Amino acid sequence: MLNQTDVQSDREVVITRIVDAPRELVFKAWTETKHIEQWFGPKGFTTRVVENDLRPGGQWCYIMVGPDGKEYPSKGVFREIVPLERVVATDEFGEGIEEVLDIDLPQGMVTTTTFEDLEGKTRLTIQIMHDTASDRRKHEEMGVIAGWNSSLDCLDELLAKQTEPQQNGFSVMLPSDQEILITRIFNAPRKLIFDAWTQPEHVKRWFGGCTSMIMTVCAIDLRVGGSWRYVLHDSSNAVEHGFSGEYQEIVSPARLVSTERYEPVPGSDRLNILTLTEQNGKTTLHIRIQHQSKEQRDGHLQSGMELGLRESLNRLEELLQFMYMETNAANQS
Repeated sequence: MLNQTDVQSDREVVITRIVDAPRELVFKAWTETKHIEQWFGPKGFTTRVVENDLRPGGQWCYIMVGPDGKEYPSKGVFREIVPLERVVATDEFGEGIEEVLDIDLPQGMVTTTTFEDLEGKTRLTIQIMHDTASDRRKHEEMGVIAGWNSSLDCLDELLAKQTEPQQNGFSVMLPSDQEILITRIFNAPRKLIFDAWTQPEHVKRWFGGCTSMIMTVCAIDLRVGGSWRYVLHDSSNAVEHGFSGEYQEIVSPARLVSTERYEPVPGSDRLNILTLTEQNGKTTLHIRIQHQSKEQRDGHLQSGMELGLRESLNRLEELLQFMYMETNAANQS
């Protein structure tokens, strides 16, 4: 897609590209090892991820391997991670690079990558800051701009495969610094979804996502002021995860507002607003999660929430199909 390269100051190179993919997919491709190894490096290169500890203070180390088998290691330390928005890390050449690059190498680089949502596309900006103007020139003479643009071509190709039309429309967006908005489309009437969301006998069959999780408690007092509580037991490590809250608004089958807290973490209270909109037999589900702070929101994102919720909603889809068949059978009998 469209890209641009610019020198913003005598120490800085900025590369911008509009990527034809949602921001959440671009961020995952940029930060998850299994994706990085599929696109990082110029065309014709392969990449081996040795370390990818994605947290402030965590280290990363990638080794690019050229068509001739020569290895080009690079490494650094993550300074800042803002899920779906920004990654800041130091960037330096790894041990052994002198064996394949017999030149005076630039030092002290810091790379800031930002991800901006553009209504389904993503503006990807890579800012490389050098210690000196001389280091910036050295880096440019090495071909950093052409190298990055070739890598981004590979990223485009990877994302094109991942963004084939998805019937369920699952997405995670950040409407504000304190909010997360989840969207999912179901091929089912909203009354069925509302029932599956609010009746314990159904919730037990889909909530929890991960197959190692077993729901041991599912208590629902569905009334304004009533409480709810779920407990998941992780059979892989014997850890229990408790979630609880109170219902603030109930408009069946269109809207459900409740508080939620993750019991092991004090002060984790948030507000969940569920809305269900039905059209032509399909229902669009929106979950707007309102946190108390940006830090709390980012912590929720980093907890693996997106993967767990995606799996849970896939299980809900399977349950809804079964419930739909049961309802039809009951109506015909």
